[in-house]
Amino acid sequence: MLKIGKEQFKKDYIEKFIEMHGTELSEGTDYNKYEALAGLTRDYVVKMWLSTNKRYNDTGEKQVYYFSMEFLMGRMLGNTLLNLGIRDVCKEGLSDLGIDLERLEEMEEDQGLGNGGLGRLAACFLDSMASLNIPGHGCGIRYKRGFFEQKIIDGSQVEAPENWLKNGNVWEIKKPDKAQIVKFGGHVRVERRDGHLIFIHDDYEPVLAIPYDMPIVGYENDTVNTLRLWSAEPLSDEFDFSSFSRGEYSKAIEYKNSVEAISQILYPDDTLYEGKILRLKQQYFFVSAGLQSIIRHFKNNGVGIRDLDEKMAIHINDTHPALAIPELMRILMDEEGLGWDDAWRITTNTISYTNHTILAEALEKWPIDMFKRLLPRIYMIIEEINERLCGQLWNRYIGQWDKISRMSILSDGYVKMAHLAIVGSHSVNGVAKLHTEILKKEEMTDFYYLYPRKFNNKTNGITHRRWLIKANPQLTALLIDTIGDSWIKHPTDMEKFERFAHDRSVQGRLYDIKRDNKVRLSNFIKRTQGIDVDPDSMFDVHIKRIHAYKRQTLNCLRIMALYNRLIENPNLDIVPRTFIFAGKAAPGYYLAKNIIELINSVANRINNDPRVNNIIKVVFMENYRVSLAEKIIPAADLSEQISTTTKEASGTSNMKFMMNGAVTIATLDGANIEIRDEVGDENIIIFGLTEREVLNYYQTGGYSSTSILSSNAILKQVVEDLMNGQYSSDKDKFKPIYESLITYNDEFFVIKDFDSYIKAQGRADILYRDFTEWNKIAITNIAHSGIFSSDRTIQEYATGIWGSGYLYKNL
Repeated sequence: MLKIGKEQFKKDYIEKFIEMHGTELSEGTDYNKYEALAGLTRDYVVKMWLSTNKRYNDTGEKQVYYFSMEFLMGRMLGNTLLNLGIRDVCKEGLSDLGIDLERLEEMEEDQGLGNGGLGRLAACFLDSMASLNIPGHGCGIRYKRGFFEQKIIDGSQVEAPENWLKNGNVWEIKKPDKAQIVKFGGHVRVERRDGHLIFIHDDYEPVLAIPYDMPIVGYENDTVNTLRLWSAEPLSDEFDFSSFSRGEYSKAIEYKNSVEAISQILYPDDTLYEGKILRLKQQYFFVSAGLQSIIRHFKNNGVGIRDLDEKMAIHINDTHPALAIPELMRILMDEEGLGWDDAWRITTNTISYTNHTILAEALEKWPIDMFKRLLPRIYMIIEEINERLCGQLWNRYIGQWDKISRMSILSDGYVKMAHLAIVGSHSVNGVAKLHTEILKKEEMTDFYYLYPRKFNNKTNGITHRRWLIKANPQLTALLIDTIGDSWIKHPTDMEKFERFAHDRSVQGRLYDIKRDNKVRLSNFIKRTQGIDVDPDSMFDVHIKRIHAYKRQTLNCLRIMALYNRLIENPNLDIVPRTFIFAGKAAPGYYLAKNIIELINSVANRINNDPRVNNIIKVVFMENYRVSLAEKIIPAADLSEQISTTTKEASGTSNMKFMMNGAVTIATLDGANIEIRDEVGDENIIIFGLTEREVLNYYQTGGYSSTSILSSNAILKQVVEDLMNGQYSSDKDKFKPIYESLITYNDEFFVIKDFDSYIKAQGRADILYRDFTEWNKIAITNIAHSGIFSSDRTIQEYATGIWGSGYLYKNL
């Protein structure tokens, strides 16, 4: 914990401002003042950072490297000040200087290096590793443009470049001396030397990988780990003057552009061949650069190459970094001279894999021809891995060609990345109990019976430091006033708060805190979108990536049905509600973008209808990001977790809402089940099909959305409203949604679960009217949310998978 007094901070801050801007503090803009504060904070951090790295090297602790395509870090300043233990000192010191800390925090750009839960999970995990004194570092890509900035224009999503680096990034330190070369294309020739085969990669396209390091500060423990992000640059900045002078303008800049494209944006559209190539390049780029850097580090510190698996753990977050397996094999064999058996032992002992989905669309596979041309040596290694796998399968499953083909890494013209990740790692974990069971018994059952000891569950978690202490300081103060502060370092101590579930005074304070948060969000919505919302209405919130299985469509149909009821009966007795949506749709996902159009069309209709707009409002908040979530989640009354059962691996927004006192309405999917198990059936609102019912429909059929529709007049009407001009003069505008429900038989059971959902919403309406019961439920949820801290998750990873870290040191 950094020890610094207010007066010393003020002196340091004024000096830093003058140093950076060459002018007096009174002359600076808010952004200048933010830069000075962030720069000073980084200065405070650097000494701890150097000390931490020295400690790791001196003690020889096993280090963890978390490879992820996404790190959705959000804003760094507030969280870093909090973890340093100096946020209050800084706030008071700045106030003395006439500066508002919260205003400066708003100046910072979100680091939009992710899309949703996958990236935010990675960010929470880095925070927890540092806070638990675990030597754990992140490895990813420094996307210059992030995912994209979402604009809502005429109700439709429009993607704009996310220019988060327009003013630089004060938190990063460029390390050109630690650059690595990554090789694409070319061909591989084989020579025999001294009885050994030597593989030589010729005529490749070299790409220079430049690392940018950012500090990840642990909570009040003097530990600072590293997030290393790689930027792709040409090997040489020299301009191809000869090509340009001959009029070959495109050729002159082609190499530079193709290289820099690698680290331009997250998830380029891969519906076309060029997009697929770029995605595969991205994945190999950061995996190769990261592994080369890690191995160089350990060799420089005297670690023998054969001992690497005792000194490092490589964790791959979903299949995007699965090329770590053949790349580590390549380095160990081609550069370090190991034989296959030793290289395979080290690789499999080192690498562990988290699966995040059972959706077929997300289980990556690459066309073999494309893969072979782009990564010829890596493909050769995968061929060998696959040949050895198939030999093992043949000995075990003699004559069972279908099973062997089904389990092969190379089949049907594709390289199957999930299969590679399972075969080449020592641990395969799901992220919620239900998800892990589905992996074992349904989706990956062949591999589970081949490698039963590899499979395990690690239910996701969230860092309570950002999502409670930072995002909801008033609730934090209430918890400290009632149960003390031990829960900050031991989050399961929040269970003590349940003693106050029936305390009317505590219930009243909780209600006041929630309402203050709702007023702040209402003001933000008015300022940014011009919509008046009532802070005394129920804030019914559905914020997450837009996808058919997350069922924003179900929510929207429910709102449409409620609107129809209010038109028929203006005196309908319901609790006023504000329906809040936020989330991005992938640029190439047309149905998801159509869902956004529907939500905004419904909002436009309802918000401009004086018959109902004092009872219900609909708001779609554009450009969902971490800093926006920090505003919405503490203000939510009802948390919508309504994915199709079996489709959401875990969810983490469900945990964030729970921790902030929202009541959850949910299907028995992902971690919703574990939330239900923690709080009890009476403190969560459950609806919809069960796991077995859903799997039976998928496996045996028998589901007909049109049959259900014909017997439900309310539902039939809202589905017809999609196509009758009720929400658009273009009657075909919502045809994709209509066809997904009717023509293609409702893959995600929106129609089937509609009635159950409506009844569950009726229960929410009744509960919300009962002040005592609603706040009792909210307190119970807060009290049981500590188990969903990512500190618990990371402790389980460290002891059960990585074998790293002094878990309780300084706790």
